[in-house]
Amino acid sequence: MKSILIISVICFGLSGCSSIMKSGSPISEDYGKRTAGALLDDQSIENRSHANIANAAPELRKAHIVVVSFNGVVLLAGQVASNELRNLAETTVKNIRKVRLVHNEITVSGPTSMVARSNDTWLTTKVKSRLIGSKNVRANRIKVVTENGVVYLMGLVTRDEADAAVRVARKTYGVQKIVKVFEYIN
Repeated sequence: MKSILIISVICFGLSGCSSIMKSGSPISEDYGKRTAGALLDDQSIENRSHANIANAAPELRKAHIVVVSFNGVVLLAGQVASNELRNLAETTVKNIRKVRLVHNEITVSGPTSMVARSNDTWLTTKVKSRLIGSKNVRANRIKVVTENGVVYLMGLVTRDEADAAVRVARKTYGVQKIVKVFEYIN
């Protein structure tokens, strides 16, 4: 008797699935949404990048380097003591599995102060908050990174969304420069 009941429940459940599939409405895919696997891959890329950069040269341990990955596209920002170290950091990250592209925005200079880094954190918060409040931007598709007053916008967006995000960031007090590191889905 129990087996008949179980079979009946399974058949009833499967018949419901087929009616959903036959509903006639096209099922669209959000090309700007990252999968859980992509999020884990990005976190892994960032972790391995930090570790490998620190092990690439003793001088890189003293440098201030920011590594952000979004869908396998990596942004390097910060400051190092020489152009050779800048290039070494980039080469090190390019050799990490699942890295598709590296944007090297590292500058050759002394590291920024704690005051400057605090200001960068505040700018990131202001820009991200404004993006969340914007009607023309899907803020969950955009990562905001600020380094030394420069705001980097990363994400999977349409060209219209990218333009809208730049307009929002441009109107945020304290932003010195905006760099687009977008991957376009149209």
